[in-house]
Amino acid sequence: MTEVAVVGSGPNALAAAVTMARAGLKVHVFEAAATAGGGLRTTELMEPGHFHDVCSAVHPMALASPFFRQFELSRRVSLEVPDVSYGSPLDGGRAALAYRSLDRTAAELGHDGAAYRRLMAPLVRRVEGVADLTLNQLLRIPGNPAAAAAFGLRALEQGSPLWNARFSQDLAPALLSGVAAHAVVPLPSVTAAGAGLMLGALGHAGGWPIPRGGSAAIARALTADIEAHGGVIETGRRITSLADLPPVRATLLDVAPPALLHLAGARLPARYRRVLESFRFGNAACKVDFILSGPVPWAAEGLADAGTVHVGGTRAETAEAERLVAAGRHPDRPYVLVSQPSRFDPGRAPAGRHILWTYCHVPAGSTVDMGEAVIAQLERFAPGFRDLVVEFKVTTAAGLAAYSENYVGGDFGAGRMDLWGMLRRPVLSPVPWRTPLSGVYLCSSSTPPGPGVTGMPGFHAAKYALRDIFGLAVPDLGIGAA
Repeated sequence: MTEVAVVGSGPNALAAAVTMARAGLKVHVFEAAATAGGGLRTTELMEPGHFHDVCSAVHPMALASPFFRQFELSRRVSLEVPDVSYGSPLDGGRAALAYRSLDRTAAELGHDGAAYRRLMAPLVRRVEGVADLTLNQLLRIPGNPAAAAAFGLRALEQGSPLWNARFSQDLAPALLSGVAAHAVVPLPSVTAAGAGLMLGALGHAGGWPIPRGGSAAIARALTADIEAHGGVIETGRRITSLADLPPVRATLLDVAPPALLHLAGARLPARYRRVLESFRFGNAACKVDFILSGPVPWAAEGLADAGTVHVGGTRAETAEAERLVAAGRHPDRPYVLVSQPSRFDPGRAPAGRHILWTYCHVPAGSTVDMGEAVIAQLERFAPGFRDLVVEFKVTTAAGLAAYSENYVGGDFGAGRMDLWGMLRRPVLSPVPWRTPLSGVYLCSSSTPPGPGVTGMPGFHAAKYALRDIFGLAVPDLGIGAA
């Protein structure tokens, strides 16, 4: 008899299911799509033999997430970790590069290198404390107050108009704003600065891994562990109401607030319903996938070795692009995230070919095809890029919303990333994963710590479900555990 139902099969749902199954409970995962994985799917999107990641491609938090560390992901999946975690090209064939080595990064940033080191070194030294702070509920006493203080002071600085005060040149600011813009909010802002500093510290402390075989390799490792511990994963099964589920003691929902409202219907208390109805989503992405006849011809030396490239130009240009998106406009020169997985995993494309994964930020709900704008930005910093394009496919923000109900309006973060959106996710509570319904928990990216392939929303929800419903502690998730 099933004891735990999990709705959805993205990384957070699978993390919850792994944790519950490892505790010895009978777990059933329900997934509407034909395959499990959610944001961890890899497919032959355009031509046979060319394997594209549908959503996530690079995983900055895979080596730092407490869930993945306990799960021993690095022993289950082959992770390629580039020496250059990320880079930001500038005009004139220049680029700022974030190596795994902080010292080397600072050495190549010229006059601003020492200032950059002073900014990042305390975070890199205390990276576990930074991860403990940022991958948990913010309404808690931090496990490492020194790390929290160092992080908070730097986030306040880099999230304010003083963000350029310690720098005199353009390389270091471009590097920092490129990684901060992951948050899809205007720059400067405290939440964008926090995201950038956390991701930057991880880039220097351990690197940004790319799974060999694509992001689906992570999903396969998770599903294999669930099934090895007696769990059942049922695909092609859409749950339209909590009444569709079998009688269970605990239900974990990897859904956004609108879907929770739909699934629970009138069972939710009116006050909680009103809070969910006011939940705010952020702006969105337009994704452009490419098949290339050769590697990206970056003008700047070193960018070919970067697992991720933030294409936006100077700090001012990146900030302007994000300002336009926040104002509901489509930038002519958008900020573009770029990764060429086949550079590090040749099996992703046939010999002589490469795949390229890109997306740019756009207003929520956008139906605009940004393919030409993305190509123009890449051509700007990689002359001759256009001539290498064999084929490309555009997925608009509306297309992302159609792919996943959690990506409301194309918001792949499942909730706005401003300060209030991080504190009230989806409710202001010390345990926001609990719902008012007995035994029902929310475990999507609409709960802390928010977006990113960390498994942590599912891990947190499972931890409380185990304690509240079953009186059990979190089990050992390692490979050698029973």
